[in-house]
Amino acid sequence: MIEAPLRLAVIIGSTREGRVGDRLARWFVAQAGLRREVSTVVVDLADYAFPTGYPARATPQMSAFAAEIDQADAFVVVTPEYNHSFPASLKQAIDFAYDEWHAKPVGFVSYGCRSAGQHAVDQLRTVFTALHAVTVRDGVGVDLLGGDDLDARLAEENPVQAAQVLLDQLCWWGVTLRAGRATRPYVS
Repeated sequence: MIEAPLRLAVIIGSTREGRVGDRLARWFVAQAGLRREVSTVVVDLADYAFPTGYPARATPQMSAFAAEIDQADAFVVVTPEYNHSFPASLKQAIDFAYDEWHAKPVGFVSYGCRSAGQHAVDQLRTVFTALHAVTVRDGVGVDLLGGDDLDARLAEENPVQAAQVLLDQLCWWGVTLRAGRATRPYVS
């Protein structure tokens, strides 16, 4: 029996003008594209017109986002670090789904100055644990102060190897948890 490819949603967490997240997401999607056991979809929060407050009833944009999360088997969150945390746009979007995150793996591609976004990842691990998601150990961190040519730095061995380790972990957890959800639906 041939298993269906793992549906990996790559979520771009920043909506700021001039952001780096879209470039990092494209790079990561190219890395994932080297694997036939993975199919990727990019979920760019900048493409959604979310409400400024949380309404009593979900808007069509909120429902569309939750549907993307529901259809995915695994996630990579591409996040910047702002003031030792992740952006409000990402937290708002995460909160628009709940059950859709359950029993699915989440990995991180983070970026920032000096810490490479690690403070944001640490806080996101807590959020995703509360949503009954499994965060994988390894990730990709990019220090924006590491030089001028980001594309050249991403082509180096360390980030490429880190992306492949992240994909290894996401594939293992994604396939395992997908089979588990099919056999026994997750209940929180």
